[in-house]
Amino acid sequence: MNVLKGKKAAYYTLGCKLNFAETSSIAKQMEAAGVETISNGEVADICIVNTCSVTEVADSKSRQAISRLRRRHPGTLMVVTGCYRPPLTSISGGENILFVDGKQKGEIVRLIEQRIATPSSEEAGTDTHPIEEDKKRPSFVPACACGERTRFFLKVQDGCDYFCTYCTIPFARGRSRNGSIASLVKQAEEAAQQGGKEIVLTGVNTGDFGKTTGESFIDLLRALDQVEGIKRYRISSIEPNLLTEEIIRFCAESRAFMPHFHIPLQSGSDEVLRLMHRRYDTKFFAEKIEEVRRYIPDAFIGVDVIVGMRGETDELFDKGRAFMEALPVSQYHVFSYSERPGTKALEIPEVVTPAKKHERSQQILALSDEKLRTYYNIYKGQTRPVLLEHSRKASILHGFTDNYIRIEVQGAGSKKLDNTIVPIRLGEWNEKGDALIGCLGD
Repeated sequence: MNVLKGKKAAYYTLGCKLNFAETSSIAKQMEAAGVETISNGEVADICIVNTCSVTEVADSKSRQAISRLRRRHPGTLMVVTGCYRPPLTSISGGENILFVDGKQKGEIVRLIEQRIATPSSEEAGTDTHPIEEDKKRPSFVPACACGERTRFFLKVQDGCDYFCTYCTIPFARGRSRNGSIASLVKQAEEAAQQGGKEIVLTGVNTGDFGKTTGESFIDLLRALDQVEGIKRYRISSIEPNLLTEEIIRFCAESRAFMPHFHIPLQSGSDEVLRLMHRRYDTKFFAEKIEEVRRYIPDAFIGVDVIVGMRGETDELFDKGRAFMEALPVSQYHVFSYSERPGTKALEIPEVVTPAKKHERSQQILALSDEKLRTYYNIYKGQTRPVLLEHSRKASILHGFTDNYIRIEVQGAGSKKLDNTIVPIRLGEWNEKGDALIGCLGD
């Protein structure tokens, strides 16, 4: 007996591109088991929330999403997966909630079936989430999806072996593992058959690819570059110590890998990097950015930064900000340090106040805006290829250039241009100041 057939499900995703890809794959698995996705106004029998726990703010958003969905869908089986694990006492109706560990996402349909067939509050799990290093490598669960978007997100790696002092993701996701090159190429080929033009490679520590198959990340890139029909690839994020010169050179010469890198820095202070247990220093990071600029001068380089880490004194922050000002990068993605239970960072005595964290965050956000505007302004008047995609407004199409400049094309809502790569001449900033206005080029 299929206990899921005819059930209605709602899905909600928080956090990273990896979560988005996994939720889309879960929805496909549920559909194959006979579950229908709800339409507007319908009440779901099952709500699946793929959570994020990278910061306290992410925890709060996850809690709010769970509570909101419970109110909107009374009596639903709430399935909570991902990186956040709240205590049962914090959720109203906790007796009808199923926690699926981030390492068990591949079994989520079976676990839901089991729960519906034999409901028991004991199966909801405990109200604790111990922070312990898991020595085992869970199995790799594939995911490749685009949802309602144009770009596909291909999960190539999961988990992390780094255990930075501020981070709980390795405990929630498990040890680093990956799919085989052959299996990932097959998924890329399937995406091309579905009309996909661009694929973003996602993972927790993407460049660490190969731990479970003995293959290398550069060989994966070479194999994917040969897939017919896929015109563009982007690497969602890669650690600076894993971004080798060989990878940079390959991206510079490849057919389909775009001039776009996202590289975590986390701090511009060597002292703070040591407190974080990062695997490089500022000298190495600066040389890596110079290496990218040498081979790919027009590359968009996004950089992650954490402000307010324990031990980050005013002097160390000022030193880090000066380093970031000098870096020839395109944008900073700024996060305020969050206290994560069970992490080694809690052993560092010096605590940064919330007010000071906010002040520092605003300073780096202002620097990021300056960097981004400077980068965009360089390319005004140029014509570059843009993958166009629909937006909520029928008269507007959005897209990104090869080097990741966000473009807004007005008066071009034709469905014929959706999911097409066309030459676009880059004009002035739009009213919101978050994109350049483009017009069809020659």
